[in-house]
Amino acid sequence: MRLGITGHRGLPPQTEHLVRLALEDEVSRRAPDLVGVSCIADGPDTWFAELVLKAGGRLEVVVPAEKYREGLPEEHHETYDRLLKQATEVHHTGLAESNSQAHMTGSEILVGLADELIAVWDGQPARGYGGTADVVTYADRTGVPTRVLWPKGATRG
Repeated sequence: MRLGITGHRGLPPQTEHLVRLALEDEVSRRAPDLVGVSCIADGPDTWFAELVLKAGGRLEVVVPAEKYREGLPEEHHETYDRLLKQATEVHHTGLAESNSQAHMTGSEILVGLADELIAVWDGQPARGYGGTADVVTYADRTGVPTRVLWPKGATRG
């Protein structure tokens, strides 16, 4: 099974804890025959990727743009590089600039690779094009089942 991930970045610590627990449950129910598909941004993308690998699954990475890594927080670069090296496959959009269009294109590729999508989503509209709500809408439109994870007590900070 290929399981994709999308979700809000910049979550507060208490929400991070709740989301990590929920993701661990999702991954453990499907491991070890799981292929996780992620853009490995900081936050849920990375937590999910790490859990998939820890559970013995395989990781496929979608790189939305050549300059994607540069747009991520500097403190995340080491983790990003480590996870990218552990990927069994890496998919590229062919785009150079890391912008909203590239992020949405990367998410469309991710959804296309997934049998199911996990969305760490508060149910609110996207704050910008290519946000989690847009990815969920795209998955729904293309027939990819989506499981929303937004644990009780979670806030978006």
